[in-house]
Amino acid sequence: MDILDYFTFEPVGARIDELETPVPIIDIDIVDRNLKRFQERCDKLGIANWPHIKTHKLVPLARYQVALGAKGITVQKLGEAEAMADGGIQDMLLTFNILGASKLKRLAALVRRVNMTVVADNPVVIHGLGEAGRDAGKDIGVLVECDTGARRNGAQTPAEAAALAKEIADTPGVVYKGLMTYPAPGTRLSTEAFLTEARDLIAKAGQETEIVSVGGSPDMWKDEGLELATQYRAGTYVYFDRALIKAGACSFDDCALSVLTTIVSVPTPDRALIDAGSKALTMDLLGLEGYGVVHAMGDAPIYGLNEEHGYLDISTVDPKPAVGDLVRVTPNHVCPVSNLYDRVVFHRGDTVLGAVKVDARGAVQ
Repeated sequence: MDILDYFTFEPVGARIDELETPVPIIDIDIVDRNLKRFQERCDKLGIANWPHIKTHKLVPLARYQVALGAKGITVQKLGEAEAMADGGIQDMLLTFNILGASKLKRLAALVRRVNMTVVADNPVVIHGLGEAGRDAGKDIGVLVECDTGARRNGAQTPAEAAALAKEIADTPGVVYKGLMTYPAPGTRLSTEAFLTEARDLIAKAGQETEIVSVGGSPDMWKDEGLELATQYRAGTYVYFDRALIKAGACSFDDCALSVLTTIVSVPTPDRALIDAGSKALTMDLLGLEGYGVVHAMGDAPIYGLNEEHGYLDISTVDPKPAVGDLVRVTPNHVCPVSNLYDRVVFHRGDTVLGAVKVDARGAVQ
């Protein structure tokens, strides 16, 4: 099995220094290593790998993840699911509440094409999903989403999760499949206690919990609190980023994606301007200082962003960069960066392999 077999590259030049900037460049060997390493971990633990494709949004990488052993993929929006279905992916978990007549019709169309599991954390969503299932002529599997400490959406107590499981059982067009959570980092044990109590309450009501879906890249290498889990969802691990370096989930050498930029001005000895601003780098800080770093310059930070300009602190850099120099920025949060570009470029060393379309780019509906 060769990762290259899953790609058809568009020619964009033979070498990195021939590329137009700004552009995300991705080291395919690091991607390959990251994907294989986590798949091997899931296999060893006996947990099904359901990688989240919101990070890369690429059909070729999703297909390769499945070929490596993933049981399916996780998507966040219908548009992502549709793009992946068009690319031949057959098994998907959509981890976002679906609401509205138009979206429910799209879901029903997907259910007729591929194997879809969805989530819900309230009766309104459950009843809509039932309509979609009846429209599709096929019951839709539903996981009850639980808030186990991340303070996002989800059932707030095990008892509420059990009540939602019964609501699913009583609604034609859907079938209860299990529990799902996105736990806050460092809360695995309390998460497991919540999910165990919910499972047991649901069992007392006569329903079987087939799936317990957990996830998160920050804690992906930690073993505690996984005894109940049947599947794991992680997304950022395909590329990794500065936030996950801080979380201890990776090192810089594991970061596959950087944004290649050009220094367009050096107006002072302390400041350089690059051609990547907020439209090319995410504004996410995630508790970090700056909007990314240039590792080759001693982690010189991008301390400010306009729409088209990035402000690079070169006060401690020696020798100083010159106008026209290329620099690679390691972003704080790689997932939104993927969504900013129509195409990304893969490379091996200094050799450019080519560009690929970001299949689910902009798929936020």
